[in-house]
Amino acid sequence: MKKALLLDTSIGTSNVGDNIIMECVEKELAPILANMFVFHLPTHVPAFHSYAIWRNSFAVQNYATCDYKFIGGSNILAKNMLTHYPQWNVNIFNCKPLANSVCIGVGAGAGEHTDAYTTHLYRKILSHSYYHSVRDERSKRYVEDVEFYAEDAGRTDNEYLARVVEAVIKAGATVVNIPDTTGYCLPEEYGRKIKYLMEHVDHIDRAIISTHCHNDLGMATANTLSGVQNGARQVEVTVNGIGERAGNTALEEIAMILKCHRQIGIETNINTRRISATSRMVSSLMNMPVQANKAIVGRNAFAHSSGIHQDGVLKNVSTYEIMDPKDVGVDDTSIVLTARSGRAALKHRLSVLGIDYDDPGKLDKIYERFLRLADKKKEVTDDDVLMLAGADRKDSHAIKLDFLQVTTGMGVRSVASIGIDISGQKFEEASTGNGPVDAAIKALKKIILKQMTLREFTIQAINKGSDDVGKVHMQVEHDGHLYYGFGANTDIVTASVDAYIDCINKFKTAG
Repeated sequence: MKKALLLDTSIGTSNVGDNIIMECVEKELAPILANMFVFHLPTHVPAFHSYAIWRNSFAVQNYATCDYKFIGGSNILAKNMLTHYPQWNVNIFNCKPLANSVCIGVGAGAGEHTDAYTTHLYRKILSHSYYHSVRDERSKRYVEDVEFYAEDAGRTDNEYLARVVEAVIKAGATVVNIPDTTGYCLPEEYGRKIKYLMEHVDHIDRAIISTHCHNDLGMATANTLSGVQNGARQVEVTVNGIGERAGNTALEEIAMILKCHRQIGIETNINTRRISATSRMVSSLMNMPVQANKAIVGRNAFAHSSGIHQDGVLKNVSTYEIMDPKDVGVDDTSIVLTARSGRAALKHRLSVLGIDYDDPGKLDKIYERFLRLADKKKEVTDDDVLMLAGADRKDSHAIKLDFLQVTTGMGVRSVASIGIDISGQKFEEASTGNGPVDAAIKALKKIILKQMTLREFTIQAINKGSDDVGKVHMQVEHDGHLYYGFGANTDIVTASVDAYIDCINKFKTAG
């Protein structure tokens, strides 16, 4: 069996650039290495800093006899190669066993200056004494796709950029990337730059022009699209638009722009129905929440909260939606109930929950309660709507809460004043207690003169927000029977009294 060795600068470095390069190298070499014995050898452990230390090692012996030898990594030509620290060890090129290695994805790193020794090695490498260009006839068998990055091309003179692009294509580059590294370009300006290259670079057809736009001024997507419209056929994008500083062009935005605007004539072949799930996965793994109003993947992207929008969407979804939510993996349009929602939205939500109101009068009553609740909460949930609908049952109760006022605080005795309507008759009482709920219940008992004992009292927030509706469940014993009551309100004391009254209304002797 043939042997292949990957001299890997990414092993143990936590260097994202090296990891990416080595993953790409392995992917490209997969067809070649499929039936070979492959082992990885790190380049940057202390033992590799001197050929004399490891000249007779097992690794060297095996490397010398390998059928294929590859070296990969982004900073393999960095300075200070002769220090005792486990840094990038380009002095390995002095080792005869490394002769005829193919170097892939190498460089000196951004902003690096080279020392005298590294400069010497550059001359050796570039003279092909130990290095084979990734585009020479020999190595083309292994690596067909070579991309050149023109860093900060966005601010580079077009004529000079064209000469550079022409030179790298002549040297064998198959993809030429034109980055707007600082996110400075205007869309029209960036588009003209791509167009200039398409019209002024000889043999431009031999390479693919790629875009790589940053979002410092919020124009990454617009610039990328402008590049595509002017001849670019590769776009470098990221899920959720994550990236350096303000981020890069968002994959989901470009994908859906090209899908919605078929007249552009560009097909991405992206399975857009996986966009939403992928976005959530990336957000979770990177611990980077997606802003609610983010295009395509934000939780509000297909949510409608204003009354006129909700009514329009319910009548014809295309009124306010330019794409089907299912196309990006979202189940359906979201009608968010807020203080700005109208009756149509509330009726729709009730219908979805299995509650239909044909009587406009009943719907009006629920809508009034809904508005009062919506004024207290940012968003009204399904549980809130069910609670509001259930309040209809209380309209027929003999005993109703008319008003409740509670005074409480630190260092003072809680005082509650309560008003009760019993079959049209009004009653008022007041009482103190060891807390606001205790005071309110004691005041209620002064009006309802029945022997009753509170057996169970539980409070639960529906959605766990500070402005949330609190649900109260009570169990009250009366005349040897247990009665269950329920109350819900943004004010927990009111919810507690409602629950107690709900129990009383169920007494067999009530009324």
